[in-house]
This record gives sequence, C-alpha cells and structure tokens, in this order.
Amino acid sequence: MKRKGSISESGFDKVFSVFNIIFLVLFALMCFFPFYYVFAVSFATPHEVRAGGLLLFPKSWTLDSYRYLLSTNAFIRATGVSAFLAIVGTLLSLVVTSMLSYGLSRKRLKGRRVFMILILLTTLFNPGIIPGYLVVKELGMINSLWSLIIPVLTSGWYVLLMKGFFDSVPASLDEAARIDGCNDMTVWFRIILPLSLPSLAAFGLFYAVAYWNTFFSAVLFINEPEKWPLQILLQNMLIDSSTSMGVTSEAILQDIPSQTKKMAAVILSTIPILLVYPFLQKHFAKGAMVGSVKE
Repeated sequence: MKRKGSISESGFDKVFSVFNIIFLVLFALMCFFPFYYVFAVSFATPHEVRAGGLLLFPKSWTLDSYRYLLSTNAFIRATGVSAFLAIVGTLLSLVVTSMLSYGLSRKRLKGRRVFMILILLTTLFNPGIIPGYLVVKELGMINSLWSLIIPVLTSGWYVLLMKGFFDSVPASLDEAARIDGCNDMTVWFRIILPLSLPSLAAFGLFYAVAYWNTFFSAVLFINEPEKWPLQILLQNMLIDSSTSMGVTSEAILQDIPSQTKKMAAVILSTIPILLVYPFLQKHFAKGAMVGSVKE
C-alpha cells in the first residue's frame, strides 16, 4: 500500500508538470509570435499591408518583396559581406581558440599560469570603446573588413571552456604521438581537433551568429556603404523607409510598402543561421557543456 505522503507528492508533481507545460507552451508562443508576424507581413500584398490592423494570415501571398530585395545591389553586397565575416571569421576564431586552449591545457607550457590570469582578466574587464577604436586606427584597419574580425578573433570565456575539454584528453595521446615523431602542430591537427568536433561545432555556431550579427563595430570602423554588413543595411532601412537600395524604378518603390520590405529583409537575414543550426544540432548539446564538468 502507498502512504498518504507519497500519494500527495505524486499529485503535487502532476499538478506542477501540468502548470509547467502550460507555462512553457505560452512562453514558446510569445517568442514565436513576433517571428510569425514578420513572416506573414513579408508575404502580404501591398493592399493588405496598407489596410492596417493585425495581419496574421494574408489572403493573398506574394514574393514581390523578396524579388525586390534579391534584385538590389546593396542587399546582395551586404549579404556577401556578412557571409564573408561569418565564414572567414568563424574559421579563424576556431583555429585561434582551439590552438590557444590546447596550449594552455599542456602543463609543460612555460608561463602557463600568467597566461591564464591574463585571459581571465579579459573576461572581467572591458577596455572600452575609445581604446579599441584607437588600436584599430593605429593598425590601419579603419574601413577594412578585417577590423570586424581581428579585434574579436577569440573570446577568453570560450578559451577557458575549451581548455576544460582539452584538460580531459589523456596526456598519453600526446606522448604516443611524440614517440611516433609528431610535433605540437601535428598532434593538435591530427589528434586533438578530431576529438574536439562537438566543442568546435558548438563554439563555431556561437562565433558564426556573432559575426553574422556584426553591427556596433561596423558602425565604428566602416565608413563606406559598399562595405556595410547586412545588419547595418537593415538598420538604415528601418530609419530611412524611402531608401531605394540602388533601384532606379520609382514605380517598384511605390508599389511595395516599406514595412513589407523591412519584414522580408529580416526574414532573409535570419534564414542562413536557421539553416546552419540543424547540421550542428547533434553536436550542440554535447559541445555547449564541454569543459564545464570533469569526470
């Protein structure tokens, strides 16, 4: 026979589970609704958008806004800049972060404790905007896309997390590789990197999202509109609804409401990250916790 205490606890757990599910469903709907609204408006006809009101499901679906954006030089160019930042920046960041983390995880490294303290300080203190701008200016990177990559090439927090993973790699692997004649670079490239694919996938996604959403540093360092990333272009679209984005036909501009163009631009700027995530999902959960718990 079950005790009364156990029955009441079981009932409480069921009630809590029901309320928990209801809360999570409502919270998920609150998060999903703005994205769906943007999606619906981006496909709506100009007549429905100009009519106003809450547009949840367009009566007629149209791709005019997407055709307009994909036919403009400014949007294509800004997308290419953001893609360059996301691809090149992510690859370089993963290389630097993994090499630095691997080096710090090896106890034979001289000055290892000093380097650890210096990296930890970067996670606690930010030098500020003006010193960062002066450094980029003195290096001659103003108005260069490298100014959006090199200053943020790695993260102290990611280095510490990935170091925790490398600490769990048995030292016997290094010793066996060195007996076979491998140097540090060969050990890192042929042994360590294949073992750290989950962590590389997780941190690669973090870096890719950060580079793709580059905004503030581009405002500081990029002056030429031809080198604007996608987020700067979207910001200008939100401020100046009459921007033509390189399209000379005024008839096209008048036919498509500015709100529809903005929503379509938001959807197009979100799609690349949404397409990348499913391929990294199997590594993401494991890699995100890497180095946080030791066996």
